[in-house]
Amino acid sequence: MNRPHVTLKLATSLDGRIATAAGESRWITGEAARAQVQKLRAETHAVMIGVGTARADDPELLARTDPPPRRQPIRVVLDTEFSFSPSGRLFDSLDRATLLIIGAADGDKSRREALEAAGARTAGVSRGPVGIDAEAALVALWDHGVERVLCEGGGQLAASLLVAEVVDRLEWFRAPIVLGAEGRPGVGPLALTQLSQASRWRRVALRELGPDIWESYERVS
Repeated sequence: MNRPHVTLKLATSLDGRIATAAGESRWITGEAARAQVQKLRAETHAVMIGVGTARADDPELLARTDPPPRRQPIRVVLDTEFSFSPSGRLFDSLDRATLLIIGAADGDKSRREALEAAGARTAGVSRGPVGIDAEAALVALWDHGVERVLCEGGGQLAASLLVAEVVDRLEWFRAPIVLGAEGRPGVGPLALTQLSQASRWRRVALRELGPDIWESYERVS
């Protein structure tokens, strides 16, 4: 099955949290780490997030590099029911980059039409056990000409991609802070009952970015 190469980016505390219990996440990592994420965006064809992250952060998902990239990546939001409001920074920047919202093929038709009327592109795919089917969403991206996609969260989306075994590379930025169990996890539930079920990864790079650590991993086949 043709699909894009998938890189999962995590920016977490030492204990794997992406936000406090109240949702505060700006900024966990420092300026150097954030600048590197902008470079990763500029090098990919699409940047993908879940609708929960889109609502909570109101991001633009543009690559802000100097010099600017030759082209901006497609911004992708996975939203099963096409429930995302057609407003905010993703829509305010449609003149700079494409916005593609992927939901269930049987999702709310009127909401999907409202998103399209506001300037977004949409795609409908099959449902999975929770939300839309991750592999089907990636096939839809491939059909839109996307060969490389950078997933920036949140935890539920990261978990769905890992469970589907479609993540090819991890880019993990860790800040020297600890947020505790009440913080929001970078990866949601995986429903593992045995260690043998866990996916295996090989670290291929380790760098220091100011106070932060940046590690790269590739999946072990």
